[in-house]
This record gives sequence, structure tokens and C-alpha cells, in this order.
Amino acid sequence: MKKDIIKTDGSSDNTERHGIPRRDFFKILGSGIIIFFHPWGVLDAFGMPAEQERSLPTDYNAFLKIDEDGTVRCFTGKIEMGQGVITSLAQEMADALNAPLENVRMVMGDTDLCPWDAGTWGSLTTRAFGPHMLAAAAEARGVLMDLASAHLGIPVSQLEAKDGVITDTKNVKNSVSYAQLTKGKRIEKFLDVKPLPEDYTKFTYIGKSFNHSDAVAKVTGQAKYTGDLKLPGMLFARILRPPSHGAKMTSVDYSEAEKIAGVKVIRDGNMIAVLSENHDKADIAISKIKAEYSFNEMPVNNKTMFDWYLKANPRSEVIRSDGDLEKGRQLSDKTFESEFHDPYLAHSPIETHTALAQLEGDKMTVWASTQSPFGLKDSLIRELGFAADKVRVITPFVGGGFGGKAPSQQGLEAAKLAKLTGKPVMVVWTRDEEFFYDTFHPAGVIQIKTGIDRNGFIKFWDYNIYASGTRGSETTYNVENARITHHTTGRSDPSVHPFATGAWRAPNNNTNTFAREVQIDMMASAAGIDPLEFRLKNLKDVHIIDCLKEVAGKFGYVPGKLPSGRGIGIACGADAGAWVAHMAEVKVDKNTGKVQVVRIACAQDMGLCVNPEGATIQMEGCLTMGLGYTFSEEIIFEGGNIKDRGFDTYEIPKFSWLPKIDTVILNRMNQPPQGGGEPAIIAVGAVIANAIYDATGARLLTMPFTPARVLEALKKV
Repeated sequence: MKKDIIKTDGSSDNTERHGIPRRDFFKILGSGIIIFFHPWGVLDAFGMPAEQERSLPTDYNAFLKIDEDGTVRCFTGKIEMGQGVITSLAQEMADALNAPLENVRMVMGDTDLCPWDAGTWGSLTTRAFGPHMLAAAAEARGVLMDLASAHLGIPVSQLEAKDGVITDTKNVKNSVSYAQLTKGKRIEKFLDVKPLPEDYTKFTYIGKSFNHSDAVAKVTGQAKYTGDLKLPGMLFARILRPPSHGAKMTSVDYSEAEKIAGVKVIRDGNMIAVLSENHDKADIAISKIKAEYSFNEMPVNNKTMFDWYLKANPRSEVIRSDGDLEKGRQLSDKTFESEFHDPYLAHSPIETHTALAQLEGDKMTVWASTQSPFGLKDSLIRELGFAADKVRVITPFVGGGFGGKAPSQQGLEAAKLAKLTGKPVMVVWTRDEEFFYDTFHPAGVIQIKTGIDRNGFIKFWDYNIYASGTRGSETTYNVENARITHHTTGRSDPSVHPFATGAWRAPNNNTNTFAREVQIDMMASAAGIDPLEFRLKNLKDVHIIDCLKEVAGKFGYVPGKLPSGRGIGIACGADAGAWVAHMAEVKVDKNTGKVQVVRIACAQDMGLCVNPEGATIQMEGCLTMGLGYTFSEEIIFEGGNIKDRGFDTYEIPKFSWLPKIDTVILNRMNQPPQGGGEPAIIAVGAVIANAIYDATGARLLTMPFTPARVLEALKKV
């Protein structure tokens, strides 16, 4: 089964520009039933915001095709990079269409076949794309019922659709399959009344656990990633890279590289590349190039950056203001002031950015490991001057993205070189290049001032964000007097950040949840109230409350005042429309500063859960990945020079780190589905910081919690 991937739509009037002409669309798909629909009125039934409706093309929107053999091909703008939507979307399609799950084939990430999509990020696939796909399938089912009614001469009210077959309920021998109805036909039909998908109680596949459909292919090596592709005459390219983001090339000598047999050197503006059919020769040739640079480095490094952000004098924007902070201070019996620090983080996916480009005639095709195939297509159109119908981007499996493969620089590089040479060109970034050109999770500073009264109620909340982002900065707790201020001129402001920053799994929610939940723990400790009780008494959000109660039951939590010496932490938050609560137990070696996470539990309210097995895998992956930013991950840099260029210095989580993990997904089958790829990561740093405090009385306010920082905090106890 071919597996491809894409992204979500972002404009209702750009279909012709981003897609392909309607007649060519039919040529590609061939015969079968093509369902076109306009999902007006459907979104409200799923609780989706009205603006999402405008994100879909209005001229045509083919989400599915039923082939003559009964195969249902589902077209989506989302990509598969390990999150499992290749399986869960198929479950949704099968249920909404009343077709066998084994008949559904996902077609993902092909800009010539799939509707335009903004990109795969934000855990939006199920909660934003899913309702539109379900609406399409529901209308398709209605069209098929009408066709069957005419074919069998039986009123629709007497028919039932199940497993791809429509049957006369009064005579089961009288039936017709979807394949029989669509054979040799191309049907364009709209229903005057748009049907809603079936009630969740009638689902056959949604809500049940299925292993990822691509699992066997991936563990056996059959799955094809971009780097696995080969074309006749393909050239491998290596590109000359600067030593720092603050460097500008002043001279270059590539004569020695040109002497290597089978190597071609190309210079196009600022890009200098060596190409060869032999990958090793390209590697040797790039090392022979001698270049000199001038440097204009920003005077900041990983040791001075937090002061740098506070002195950057950015603009300030109040993004929430309730009540009166001064009144809240006057009502407070105790006040608290804290400053939290969060470093730059790399995405460090196992698969580096890779692209293969081929120019055939006047059409450019690019296979790329990207989270945004249509974004790459737009870049190719803009940067290389191709017409929209002369560019095709195909996304095979992606070996990890986490937000870092939204930009697709490697795709542009491969396409430019393919255009210049007339041959297929493969660009595979080295690990060094992957780290250098990463769009890092932005470092930042959070300053919080809060107060509680003598009964342990929060009376004011003054929250300030510097250089970082606002996702997850909501107060969460019930506070009448609250203000949230964002001090920044932009997430990738070149006057603040010495290199590019961008989305990193639950962008900045990790930072904000860390700061908020540690601040909450400080107040609970000062109030002499159990940290779970303190949270519950200051919360009104029933989703968070339910998650806290659920995780406490799963964890076997016994109340206690902080610090109890037990090493138990609590944290909660919300992301991607879902809510989570964590509890963790740690052991701290006070001699070495090493922290061992013994166990961690997470409860998640994500609305309707399409595939509990897949959601559990994502939760476990989030908790595991979270251990990295909690204990070891931070980029070491000097100005624009990234010092970490590989896993020899940048340490990601190891299997030996893993604690006992328990997960709970709350039963919310009658609620709209929410995101599941990111929420469980947001509270990992906070829950472990709070557990360390409970074990030792030491507060950690800077991520990550290296042994040195733990020992330093212990000295202050």
C-alpha cells in the first residue's frame, strides 16, 4: 500500500492557484465516483469555529474516490510522520462511509492529487480536518443510497448501507455494492440536504484500538522515506554552508573540488554546490572547498541570553487583563515573585531534512520530507518561477518532524540544482546541517507575580513573557485579578534571536506550563495545602478538574503537604483543545544531582478518541520526549555559531531513562475530537520540577534540570 502525506487547507479562493485544473484532476484519478461537497452548516455540528469553513476550497473538494474494485481512496492534506493519522483517518472514513476499514487507502501529501492544506502541525488533523472529511463521506454515503435506490427500484428509507454494500432491509438478497454502483462511472452529484455523520453510538471503528497500519512496513524496513528513493542518473548534492548564522562569505576557492573525477561544481548566486552520482565523492569534494568569511555576530550566548532578552526593550502587548491587580495585591496575605528560564531546543528528528527533485520537460516534481508540501510548492513557484500546474510535491513517510520540518529549505535546494543540471538531484542534510539550520524552540524568560489570601485562594496573577511565545499562557486557574503581558517583537525577531526559531511540539506551552505550574506549587507550599487540593479549590474548568481526579486515582495519590520528602509532583494544563494532568514520582541523589523518574501518570481529556491505541502511543511519546527537554536538551551557542552539531553533545532521551508510564484517556465519546499529538508533553518539566521540590525542598527555575543545576538548587535549601 502506498503511503503519502500532506497538510491542511488555509484559503478558500486559492484552489486553482495551489491545485491543478479540474480536467487534469479527473485524468489523474481515472474512473470511479468522485464526491464534491460544500460543508456549509456541518461545522457547527462538530463544534468547529466558523472560520475553518473558509479554509477549504469552494470550487471542488475531492476527499474520496471509490474505485471499481471497491477500494476507497481517501485524500488528505495531512502527512504521516509517526503520529498515526494514516490509521485514524481511515477509521473515520470507514465509519462515515459505512465501508470496510480494510478497503480504505490513504493518499497523503501529493499536491497533484490532494486538496490544498496549510500544513501538518498544531494537532489539527483530527479536530480540524476530520469534520470536513466526515462530512464528505456522509454526503458520499447519501449519494450512494440515492444511486442504489434508483438501481434497485427501492425507496431510500428501505435501504441500509453496511461494509460497502447497500441492502434492501426487507429482502437481504436484494443488494448492490458500492463498487457495482461506481463501476465505469464518474458521478458529480450534490445532495440538497447535507447529512451529518452517524451518531457515535453506531460507530464500528471509531473509538476502538487499532495498531498503526504502517507499523509492519516501518519495523521491517519496507516503508519508503525520501532518502530511500532512487532515479536513473540521480546526482547527490552537498552544499557549502557558513560556519555561523552571523557569517558572510568574502572569498571562495573550489578549484580542488573541480579536480575530482565525476564531480561537478555549481555556483548560483550565494549557493555553491558539488554534485556527483557517488555520494562519497560529493562528501570529499565539499571538504576541498576553501572559503573565507566576515562575521557580524550578535553579542549573546547561552549563558547571557536571559539577561539579553530582558534588556532587549521589545514592545509589550497585554493579551489579557481582568480585574484590578492592585486590588488583588491588597487582598493577598502572601505574595510571590518568580523568574523562569527556558533555553533553545532542537527538534533533532532521526531523519534529517531530505529532498529529491526531478525536472521532466517543464514540470518539476519534488519528493520531500516536509510537514508542508503545499508550502514547499508555493516556495518553488515563488523562488524558481514555475507555474502552479508545473510543480508537484510528494511527501513519502516523514521520519519525525515535531514542527521542525515545516520549512523546506532542502526542497528548494534540490529543485534549484535539478533545474540547473537537468538531472534528478538528491539533497540529504547531514546531522551537522540539521542542527545548524533547525528552527529552534525559542528560549525565553517568564516573570510571574502572584498572591494568595489566608484561605489559599489566588487573588492576583501578573504574568510576563519575554522573547518566547504565548501558547499555554492562559491563567487556567480562577483568578479575578489577572494580567498577561507579552514582551516581544516577534518569535523570530533578528534583534533578539541570533538564529531562526519556530514551532517545537506544543510550541511554548512547555515553557508556560512549567512556569505556571511551579508557581502554583510555590503557593500551595506556602499555604500549607496539599498541591492537589490547592489546584482543585482554585479551578473551575471541569475538564482540568476531571483530569486531576482521574490521574490521582490512577497514580494512587495520597495527599500531603509540600515538601513531603516523598518526591511526588503534580502539574496540569491544556493544549490543542485537550486537557491533561500529570503526576510523577522521582528519586534525587543529593550527592550527584542526578534525578531518576520512577513513575509518571497522565490523564488526558481529548474529546472523542478515534483510536485509543494510537492516542496512547502519542501520550507515551510525549512523556518520553519531555524527559529530554526536562533533563538534558539545550542548545549551546555563541552568537550565530551553533556549538551543538550532533548527538555526541546534544543528548536526547534514552530508553534507560524511561520510568513506569501509566496513561488514562477520559471517556468523552459524545464530545468533539481534539488534538492528541502534543498535549501530554506540556507538563513534563513542571511535574518533575515539583516532584524534585517535594523530595528535597529545592526549587528549579531554569530548564533543563542538569545535575549541576540540581546541586546548585540544593545548596539553597
